[in-house]
Amino acid sequence: MPMAQATGTIPQRRLDALAGRWRWSASRRREAITAYLFLVPFLVFFAIFIVRSVVYGINVSFYDWKVLAPDHKWLGLKNYETLLKDPVWWTSIRNTAIFALLTVIGTTILALAAALAVNAPIRGRDFFRVVFYAPGVLSVGVVGILWQWMMDTNFGVINYGLNLLGLPKIPWLSDANVVLPSLSLVTIWWGFGFPMLIFLAGLQGIPEPLYEAAKIDGANSRQLFFRITLPLLRPTILFVTVTQFIAHLQVFGQPYIITGGGPGYASYSVIIYLYQQAVRYLQAGYASAIAIGLAVIMIGLTLLQFAFLGRRPEGE
Repeated sequence: MPMAQATGTIPQRRLDALAGRWRWSASRRREAITAYLFLVPFLVFFAIFIVRSVVYGINVSFYDWKVLAPDHKWLGLKNYETLLKDPVWWTSIRNTAIFALLTVIGTTILALAAALAVNAPIRGRDFFRVVFYAPGVLSVGVVGILWQWMMDTNFGVINYGLNLLGLPKIPWLSDANVVLPSLSLVTIWWGFGFPMLIFLAGLQGIPEPLYEAAKIDGANSRQLFFRITLPLLRPTILFVTVTQFIAHLQVFGQPYIITGGGPGYASYSVIIYLYQQAVRYLQAGYASAIAIGLAVIMIGLTLLQFAFLGRRPEGE
């Protein structure tokens, strides 16, 4: 009889465990279904306005697609072959890459420095947070006209200040070697406020006991920054650099308003070239090939950033 009870209890326990597992999985299924139901509106709009547009753009890039023409001639990969031999495309890629690299590096460093400053227990730090973020609320038109006037070689306030100091004038917008760093400087001033807030959130997410324990062990400020702050900010740095690269590789407003892409083609960006082909020359097929080429470059750079910055440090 005891053996019968024992043999009867084991299956019962298994049945109870299976029933508990089933109840748990049913609960998880209900949560998953609820989550997907909330995602459905976004997925519908994403499919209509993003996925459909991307597929349509890829399709257009295979045609000699003139906007006002009644018929469109199939070209296959001809637009891409022309693009690879197009010197203006390569010039615009070079300009855009240099601009994006300078701007991302400058924005990341300045935003992190500002976040460290306004995260410290200093007087008036809330005021400085507002001041640092304030330029980001301006439109690109306002920023472009303001800095076009300030950087004017002969009448700009910046060169006027340099003249008062006895320094020579700098042709900020008329020298091919200076124009891209100038546009990058404008963009850094305009856009570092939002990355600063991201870094500030990352800094406030670092547990304070880590710093206290390190200080007890004799760590100085430099060691605290390089041994604790920077390693724990790796996900934040990855997010900032990826989003900044994606944004600045699509630069249009600053060079178009401030320099018009000049002098010559010195500040001619990929999006300006795309705009000219699509709007001025009505070459939608070639413009779509330009857009797809830029998208491929952006995806490649994003994957590289994940490969180098997305890895966890040893011992984490």
